[in-house]
Amino acid sequence: MALHITCKTLPFCQSQPATSPLKSRVSTIRCSVSLSSEDVALGFGERPWKTADARLVLEDGSIWRAKSFGASGTQVGEVVFNTSMTGYQEILTDPSYAGQFVLMTNPHIGNTGINPEDEESNQCFLGGLVIRSLSLCTSNWRCTKPLADYLAERNIMGIYDVDTRAITRRLRQDGSLIGVLSTEDSKTDDELLEMSRRWKIVGVDLISGVSCEAPYEWAEKTNSEWEFNKDAIFGEKFHVVAYDFGTKHNILRRLASCGCRITVVPSKWPASETLKMQPDGVLFSNGPGDPAAVPYAVETVKEIIGKVPVFGICMGHQLIGQALGGKTFKMKFGHHGGNHPVGNLRNGCVEISAQNHNYAVDPATLPPGVEVTHVNLNDNSCAGLACPELKLMSLQYHPESSPGPHDSDPAFREFIQLMKDAKQNA
Repeated sequence: MALHITCKTLPFCQSQPATSPLKSRVSTIRCSVSLSSEDVALGFGERPWKTADARLVLEDGSIWRAKSFGASGTQVGEVVFNTSMTGYQEILTDPSYAGQFVLMTNPHIGNTGINPEDEESNQCFLGGLVIRSLSLCTSNWRCTKPLADYLAERNIMGIYDVDTRAITRRLRQDGSLIGVLSTEDSKTDDELLEMSRRWKIVGVDLISGVSCEAPYEWAEKTNSEWEFNKDAIFGEKFHVVAYDFGTKHNILRRLASCGCRITVVPSKWPASETLKMQPDGVLFSNGPGDPAAVPYAVETVKEIIGKVPVFGICMGHQLIGQALGGKTFKMKFGHHGGNHPVGNLRNGCVEISAQNHNYAVDPATLPPGVEVTHVNLNDNSCAGLACPELKLMSLQYHPESSPGPHDSDPAFREFIQLMKDAKQNA
C-alpha cells in the first residue's frame, strides 16, 4: 500500500519587497506500507468502517443500499413505518408485526439496548428492522445486551444508514409496499425485485403462526414498580378466556391487575369448549394480517357474542366487526405508532393511543344497534365499537400501550364493569 502526498507551499521572507512575485515550492512525500498475509488475515488491510453490504428492494423498483446488522440472508415482507419515539423492543416482540419489515421514523435506535423485562411475547415475529442510525453504545441501567446481538440471536435481519425519511414519504404516497432485504451478493437486483412482486400478504392467515398451541393459565400482573393505577381496588374476581390471535403480554397483565383470572386459548379453540368453561367474559386479542383471511375466527366470535361479555382489541375488534355483519378493508399504509389521537365519542375526550394495524372496519356496513364509540382523528376511521344489547365492546388500538401513553387504560376497567353488570342481571 502506497500513499503519495503533494504539498504546494509559499516561502516566507520578511525582507522580500511586497511588489516582488512570490515563488511556490512543490514537495512530494511518499509513504509505503507493506502488509504481510498475516496482517491481511487480521483485518489490517480493510477499511476501519463498515460499508454498505445490504439492499432493500421494493416492489416499485426502488433499490436502497444500506449496512446490515443482526442476521444475514434474504427475507421478504411488507414494509410499514412506525412513528413511536421509544419502545423498539416491545415493537420487535409484538406478534402483530408478523410478515412485516418495521421502519422506525425515529432516527436513533439501539441506545437503550435490550432487557428481558420488556418482551411482549416469547419471540420476534417481524421480518426485519429498518432504521436510520444504529447506536454504537448503550446507556441504560436495565440493559443486558446490545440490539445487534439480540437480533442475531433471534435470526432477525436489520439494516441502517438508509434514508428512512425518503422511504416513509414513499409509503405515505404509494401505500405499504412489499420489499426484500438481502445481504447476499449472489442475488441480483432483478431477482430480488421479482421476489417482492410474487410475494403476497393479503388473504394470508398469519394468526395461526403466532398463536399458542394449547390452553394455559396466566396470572402475572403489572410489576408494582410500573403500576400507574395503584389506587384502584378490585374486589370480585372474574374468569376471562383470552383468544390468542397474537396477544401481547401486557394485555394479559393489565387484565390480571384488574383482578381477572385468565385462561389463554389457541386461535382455533372451539367456541363450544370456551362456553363450557362458563367464563365471565371473553377477550379477542390483537394479531397480525388480514381479518378476512381467518373465517374460522369470525365464526368463533359469532358463536360467543351475545352469550357472555366480550372485549376485542385490534384484530379482535375487526373480527367482531365482521361477526356483526360488517366488512373490513385494507388501509393505504395503516396506523403504526404510539402517538395517534383518538376521539372518544361518548365523553368527548381525546386519547393519545398506541396503534398497529393495516386493516379497519367500515362503519357504513355495520347493522343498526352497533355504536361507533371511537374514531381516529387523523383520518376519521373507526377506532371503537359497542353494542349494549350484545354486551360487547372493542377497540382498534392498544389500550395496554406497550409502548405508548396510558390514556386508554380505563378500557380494561370498562370491561370489568361490563362483566359485573352482566353478572348482576343474570
